[in-house]
Amino acid sequence: MAVQISPSILSADFARLADEAARVPNADWLHVDVMDNHFVPNLTIGLPVVEALLKATSTPIDCHLMIEDPDRWAPAYAEVGAGSVTIHAEAAKAPVRTLRQIRAAGARSGFALNPSTAVEQYEDLLPEIDMLLLMTVEPGFGGQKFLDVVLPKIRRARELIARYGGEVWLQVDGGVAADTIERCAEAGADVFVAGSAVYGAADPSAAIDHLRELATT
Repeated sequence: MAVQISPSILSADFARLADEAARVPNADWLHVDVMDNHFVPNLTIGLPVVEALLKATSTPIDCHLMIEDPDRWAPAYAEVGAGSVTIHAEAAKAPVRTLRQIRAAGARSGFALNPSTAVEQYEDLLPEIDMLLLMTVEPGFGGQKFLDVVLPKIRRARELIARYGGEVWLQVDGGVAADTIERCAEAGADVFVAGSAVYGAADPSAAIDHLRELATT
C-alpha cells in the first residue's frame, strides 16, 4: 500500500479553513475531526462546516466522527461528499448497518478503535471496512504525546488484515510526527493523520513531504 498523509485541520486555523486547506496541496486527504462534547470532551465542527469545506478544496475529506450517535449521523457526511467517513467502535450500536450505509452513499467506510479497545474482536467486520483507524492517543484533543503501547496493536491489525486478504487501509491518528511515523509504518500503518506536525510547521507542505519520506523509507 502506498503511504498516505492526512493532515488534521484540528491543528489548523478554524477562522481560515479554506486557506489552510490550500496550504497542503500535496496532502492525500484532509482529516476532519467531528467532536460533539459527549463521546469526547471537546466540541469542534459538524456537517455544515464539512459541506462548506468541500466546496473550497479539491482534496478529499476524511471525516472522523468522534460523536455519541454515529449510526444516526454518519451517512449524512457521506451523502454531502466526504470521501471517507469513520465511526468509532465504542459509540456505534449498529456498526455493520452504518458502515454499509456509508459505502452506499459513496464514501469509504472507516472503523476506529480507541487505544484500550482490542482489535481482535472486530476481525469479522473487516469485509465491511475500507479503513481501520487505530487511535494512538486518547481521542478528544490534538497535540497529545504518541502512545507507544499501541504499536503492538498496529502489528496485530496488519496481521489480521493480511489474513483477511482484502484491501483495508490501516490509519493511525494521534501524536504522529517525524519522531514517531517511522515506527508506525514499520508496524504496518499506511495512512497517517498528522495535525500539529503539519500545521505547526513553518511550511506545512514541506512537512508533509518529509513525513511521507520517513514513512516510505
